[in-house]
Amino acid sequence: MRTPETIGSALARFGTSRSLFAGAHLHSHLLKSGLLAGFSNHLLTLYSRCRLPSAARAVFDEIPDPCHVSWSSLVTAYSNNGMPRDALLAFRAMRGRGVPCNEFALPVVLKCAPDVRFGAQVHALAVATRLVHDVFVANALVAVYGGFGMVDEARRMFDEYVGVGGERNAVSWNTMISAYVKNDQSGDAIGVFREMVWSGERPNEFGFSCVVNACTGSRDLEAGRQVHGAVVRTGYEKDVFTANALVDMYSKLGDIEMAATVFEKMPAADVVSWNAFISGCVTHGHDHRALELLLQMKSSGLVPNVFTLSSVLKACAGAGAFNLGRQIHGFMVKAVADFDEFVAVGLVDMYAKHGFLDDARKVFDFMPRRDLILWNALISGCSHDGRHGEVLSLFHRMRKEGLDLDVNRTTLASVLKSTASSEAICHTRQVHALAEKIGLLSDSHVINGLIDSYWKCGQLDYAIKVFKESRSDDIISSTTMMTALSQCDHGEDAIKLFVQMLRKGLEPDSFVLSSLLNACTSLSAYEQGKQVHAHLIKRQFTSDVFAGNALVYAYAKCGSIEDADMAFSGLPERGIVSWSAMIGGLAQHGHGKRALDLFHRMLDEGVAPNHITLTSVLSACNHAGLVDDAKKYFESMKETFGIDRTEEHYACMIDILGRAGKLEDAMELVNNMPFQANAAVWGALLGASRVHRDPELGRMAAEKLFTLEPEKSGTHVLLANTYASAGMWDEMAKVRKLMKDSNVKKEPAMSWVEIKDKVHTFIVGDKSHPMTRDIYGKLAELGDLMNKAGYVPNVEVDLHDVDRSEKELLLSHHSERLAVAFALISTPSGAPIRVKKNLRICRDCHVAFKYISKIVSREIIIRDINRFHHFTNGTCSCGDYW
Repeated sequence: MRTPETIGSALARFGTSRSLFAGAHLHSHLLKSGLLAGFSNHLLTLYSRCRLPSAARAVFDEIPDPCHVSWSSLVTAYSNNGMPRDALLAFRAMRGRGVPCNEFALPVVLKCAPDVRFGAQVHALAVATRLVHDVFVANALVAVYGGFGMVDEARRMFDEYVGVGGERNAVSWNTMISAYVKNDQSGDAIGVFREMVWSGERPNEFGFSCVVNACTGSRDLEAGRQVHGAVVRTGYEKDVFTANALVDMYSKLGDIEMAATVFEKMPAADVVSWNAFISGCVTHGHDHRALELLLQMKSSGLVPNVFTLSSVLKACAGAGAFNLGRQIHGFMVKAVADFDEFVAVGLVDMYAKHGFLDDARKVFDFMPRRDLILWNALISGCSHDGRHGEVLSLFHRMRKEGLDLDVNRTTLASVLKSTASSEAICHTRQVHALAEKIGLLSDSHVINGLIDSYWKCGQLDYAIKVFKESRSDDIISSTTMMTALSQCDHGEDAIKLFVQMLRKGLEPDSFVLSSLLNACTSLSAYEQGKQVHAHLIKRQFTSDVFAGNALVYAYAKCGSIEDADMAFSGLPERGIVSWSAMIGGLAQHGHGKRALDLFHRMLDEGVAPNHITLTSVLSACNHAGLVDDAKKYFESMKETFGIDRTEEHYACMIDILGRAGKLEDAMELVNNMPFQANAAVWGALLGASRVHRDPELGRMAAEKLFTLEPEKSGTHVLLANTYASAGMWDEMAKVRKLMKDSNVKKEPAMSWVEIKDKVHTFIVGDKSHPMTRDIYGKLAELGDLMNKAGYVPNVEVDLHDVDRSEKELLLSHHSERLAVAFALISTPSGAPIRVKKNLRICRDCHVAFKYISKIVSREIIIRDINRFHHFTNGTCSCGDYW
């Protein structure tokens, strides 16, 4: 015979086991026997646990005078079955009928709180009813405040109310930890966990999962390892939720082997476990391992979900497993009728990285819904592939579809890479305006993109403005600005910016120092380059290949080929960039034989040349007059090295033939080129026509250049000098008149010299320097000594309408002579002098420096637009072949 106790126990058991059929059968029996009244609350709980809130409501409606337990059970039924609105309505009805709340109703209704305001109202009710000290109510209030971002209020609740009477339990601690984790305050979450352990409370699987997630969020691997130790000691390592959190933490923080250890000890890894491990492998570049894990997952009988496939598609992109990626795409088309944007991003990324942008575009166009990440994936792929027009078109379409305010830094950074040309300046300004509108002008990625785009568009002033207005103390922004200044020949400003960086406490990395070396290179600032080298040594960056290559290049460009050679020899490994930099440096310094020997040494070491290396080889032949060697390398490029000849190679070979006086051979090569001759080719012919006094060839080359580069004054100057060399003064006068009529301004000759970490600039006849009197006095002194030594000024090709004495005076005041004179009075006796000039050194100055080097017993190194000239004891390294 059934008693009320056994009936109640049976209903509770059916509810716990979710035995709906048995419970409903007993309910029917109670109805028929008239015993229902005493078991209504049991039935409410039964139907709630069996996920039938409508049945629970039907039972509730039959209760003539529901008590607070009945109301609480109804609210719980709605809340636990995903019906928060109905739960709130039931709670309000309960309050409206004056039914008192209990410690069970308030926690349940707090789970359904639509906003923090409602939570505060329930909080006030809990205070009024003195239920606020109940541990379950207080825990629920901590959860509500934490869930709505009011973590300080949550902490106040935890400290003042939770467990004041000694009832603080594991749920209390877990709730506070979870509140901190949800609000990205991972450090505080870890702190609460430590308090929990010190209090003697034993963490459970939920607490461990929360604090492990906190360690992941704060990237505190050491704390994570300590928590892992506690997990092992308490026996929770095999709990799937805790183990998943550990796998996720180790995977995200880069300890893939430890992630594997935890993963392999799991008794039954689920899809979440596999996804965490696979995703971690992909994130940290273990793409092949991720693909192996996919096969193991399938062998274990688990079916990959969209998150698995998305990670695996990234692995396919990274590992070059294009065919597998295509197979996954095919599987998804057949098995998943409507795969989401998350997977589409993986497909677009994979196709883009393998160069199949048309396929990436098809996936993109196929998607009925496109979120920002999908747009970014395609835009980034097009940008990386150099399809800049398509990037701008996509960005315009994206804005047209109303995503203006949704774009993020990834979008703008990708678009800005495609606006870095003078033709796209209007797009750069549009992106700039949009970034300001949506508040992204403080983002370092956007700032860097704008700086880079503006200077590449020829708008350095705007780049500087963006940098200054950002007030960025970010090392990357400073490096980008420094690079812009260096590339735009504002090397001094780049060096000043570096000094400011050091004063702000920014620690330079190898990339910063490499950019600074480029600034020194643009100024030929040898001493400052040595200081940067010292920074590299101090910070142990000398083994960095990128910085090492920059050092080789800088020393070579600053006039010290021996220092460049030492830097090259000290490189721990030499790639093609290293070899090309050293070969090119030797070529520019006129060491043609050494450059070719180094090239063959490179080949012996198994390093294959690229088109830049072969340009340097031809340049070495050019500066050394090795015409036959140049022909051999030029003609065998394709056959020996598999490299197609470029316009640059042709221009170099034509220059070699022209300098050697083989003008007919040079013209034949021009006529047989597989493409139209560019400005470099015609410039080489024009230079050769001046040297070998062929005004007809010079006129033809100049006419081509007038069409290709109408704004360049150098063409007019070279043609005028060609006519002057041939004594055709009337023709020379016509060229000068053409310059005047066309409003073409001759580029002023400028020279730079570095003295005591400061770069001094001179122009022809310059009298602006504070030491002008001493400089001109030194020139006069040198002039007398040179005349006594047999120097005769070469005035034949300059200013035919000026008398000889004035010509000689003008020649002696050329910018490079002023720079050398200043260096002579400002540096110790015997110290080498290094001067950079923006144009080709004139013949008279070339002769003069040979005399001066012998008179003062100094090495004078002049870097002009073509090469280096090392003047020592009356001779030049070029052997007068330049």
